[in-house]
Amino acid sequence: MSDEGKWFFCLKHRKVEYGPGCPNRERMGPYATEDEAAHAFERAAERNEEWRRKS
Repeated sequence: MSDEGKWFFCLKHRKVEYGPGCPNRERMGPYATEDEAAHAFERAAERNEEWRRKS
């Protein structure tokens, strides 16, 4: 899978990356937009809460 044209949040550097960058094991994504990548932790927290409520 190509990372070209996709956004990621790098866990190692704590910043948004575009396209190929750090290894996938060190980042969250891919995301469609820079803003989505920038809010990766918030979205993960929302999903975790949704999962807890369903359990």
